[in-house]
Amino acid sequence: MKAIVCKQFGPPSNLVLEEIESPKPKEKEVVVQVKACGVNFPDTLIIQGLYQFKPELPFTPGSDIAGIVKETGSGVTHVKPGDEVFGFVMHGGYAEAVVVPGNACFIKPPMMDFPIAASFMMAYGTSYHALKDRAKLQEGETLLVLGASGGVGLAAVELGKLMGAKVIAAASTNEKLQLCQEYGADEVINYTTEDLKSKIKELTEGKGVDVVYDPVGGAYSEAAIRGMAWEGRYLVVGFAAGDIPKIPLNLALLKGCAIVGVFWGSFAMKTPKKNMQNTMELMQWYGSGKLKPHIYRIYPLSESAKALEAMMNREVRGKVVIECS
Repeated sequence: MKAIVCKQFGPPSNLVLEEIESPKPKEKEVVVQVKACGVNFPDTLIIQGLYQFKPELPFTPGSDIAGIVKETGSGVTHVKPGDEVFGFVMHGGYAEAVVVPGNACFIKPPMMDFPIAASFMMAYGTSYHALKDRAKLQEGETLLVLGASGGVGLAAVELGKLMGAKVIAAASTNEKLQLCQEYGADEVINYTTEDLKSKIKELTEGKGVDVVYDPVGGAYSEAAIRGMAWEGRYLVVGFAAGDIPKIPLNLALLKGCAIVGVFWGSFAMKTPKKNMQNTMELMQWYGSGKLKPHIYRIYPLSESAKALEAMMNREVRGKVVIECS
């Protein structure tokens, strides 16, 4: 089968398209013929050796997959060969087939096409886990989303609005912010032309925001935490800016706020029943038309490097997808 292979850590141009051996399932595993794989910012880090974990070389990147079940291992009863599914793997998705843990493989709704299904799991799973389980976002609270036009950011905007929050979207261009408004943002901040802390104060009439959703890190994190309300929750989701910020801890004391880590991949693996419940709730919202993933562009498997470069260059609004077979 064909797969994108990372043989040495480095830029996307190092990746190669090769024929590799087709996988076989072990107990409680599913082999999926991958029709589409979502591109996520961690993919750009993992190929450079900059992510929280480093797979052994060589490896195939890609986590968010959708496709058709080819084969199941013993102990798998909820899916069978021929079923259309979507799921999550730590890596291996940029390929014509991949092994998926049984508890991370779900039946795809009939109305959901493969590119949408491959755009769903990480973006909406991360954002819903963050807002529901980690922040315990309440109706009427104010949510600030940094990097709001990206995959997880736009999902957070959409979900925050659906959960009854007032949503402030922050991004780097007016074009990106227009998309955020289309997805329900009540207010927007262009943090390349406006002072983030001052604008938060203005938009909240001095109260501050109850929850900050931060997948960006870098220079805007401290300004965001300074703009928090009393007993707010600051969600550490990722570091797309490349820099891990050093937050003065006295701010947590002064604000009475919580700094909360969000690692959806570990949550999904460590508490699969809770993740399944969240996934089913998200599927119900999707089925009723309340969630609409935004696809920026679809690339063929052979152009995976271009997809990753677009992500690294901050060109993407919403999700980028790779068609694998």
